[in-house]
Amino acid sequence: MTVRETLSSAFVIGRRDFNATVFSKTFLMFLLGPLLPLLFGFVFGGIGARAEKNETPPTVAVISSPADFALLDKARTRFLPLEEGRPLVTLKSVAPEPDVPAQRDRLLGAEEEKLLGVLDGGLTAPHFTGAVNADGRTVKQIGLFVDEAQRLANGAPDSRGPPVKISLTDQSGGSLASAREITARAGQFLIFFLTVFLAGMLLSQLIEEKSNKVIEVLAAAVPVDSIFIGKLFAMLAMSLVGIAVWLTAGAIGAALFLDQGLGSLPPPAVGWPVFIALGFIYFTTNYLLIGAVFLGIGSQASTVREVQTLSMPVTMAQVLLFGFAVLGVGQPSSAEAIGAAIFPLSSAYAMIARAAEEPLIWTHISALAWQILWVMLILRISASLFRRSVLKSGPAFRWPWQRKAAL
Repeated sequence: MTVRETLSSAFVIGRRDFNATVFSKTFLMFLLGPLLPLLFGFVFGGIGARAEKNETPPTVAVISSPADFALLDKARTRFLPLEEGRPLVTLKSVAPEPDVPAQRDRLLGAEEEKLLGVLDGGLTAPHFTGAVNADGRTVKQIGLFVDEAQRLANGAPDSRGPPVKISLTDQSGGSLASAREITARAGQFLIFFLTVFLAGMLLSQLIEEKSNKVIEVLAAAVPVDSIFIGKLFAMLAMSLVGIAVWLTAGAIGAALFLDQGLGSLPPPAVGWPVFIALGFIYFTTNYLLIGAVFLGIGSQASTVREVQTLSMPVTMAQVLLFGFAVLGVGQPSSAEAIGAAIFPLSSAYAMIARAAEEPLIWTHISALAWQILWVMLILRISASLFRRSVLKSGPAFRWPWQRKAAL
């Protein structure tokens, strides 16, 4: 059978499954089901991200002479016993340049530095600029460091110099990088949650049709490859319908409860339109990959209990791969991030995080081509396993322990 005939048969199978699922009475409940877990996921994800952000010591660049920085660093050391589990601001010495304002702007805009602010003017005219809260602990700690350094410079416990002048900015390289990390983790979590939630439906549908012999009737009429492709893309289309509904509800909620809608959320490096498009695409490739694996598992199981037994290792492996991809967030050039992007079953998680942190587009084109190649490979393997276990076509498939029993 030609490729065109295979795809035509797959379209017929897919349309049948899509209509039977989407136009059923239970599809409405299916749409309402994930809203509450998603809400809890966002809440706990935001709490975890904020806790992680608070645990990371903020860094402030100090444009001053070596003598003034030494006094500031000594003052900071005196306050170390007062940390109480919350790290003090880290100071980074930067040699002054002729154009200090331009140097300050460059430091604040450098994403790789991840600075929350810049302190310049020395101890005689201290001036702090940063994307922080005016009443936050960063500003308060800088004020304490400067006061103590001025006392050390004057040699008198009661002497004080000029107070720190505060200039607040909308964002700095450090605040922008932290915001993008939050966006990266949110994108990873959404793809992971939706894939785990939706891909399992392929298993139940395949087992149902195997139990009532429908799958064997279909296999007698069309190639097995067409059945697998049709079912996989039908469930993908149904999943995209549900995601479109959920995203619409989320956008309405953002418009109602956030002052600037999506503008209130941390901006990804590629921009919101491209990031959302890549999110749909990476969910599609990840769903096809995991769905193809689940179809292969479903072809080996005859009962729901066997499905649960066989799918549990795959689900746990997904959790581990998701955790592996999370390790690369904030460090897109690290070995963890590159390894997760190369491995096909974690590639979507790693690449959606990269879209939030880096503006490059060509890396996504190559990653998508790599993932599609693995989708086709896994589908062929799953179809081959189905022929051997269900249709009894070709050598019978046996697990290693079954081979020993047969001998």
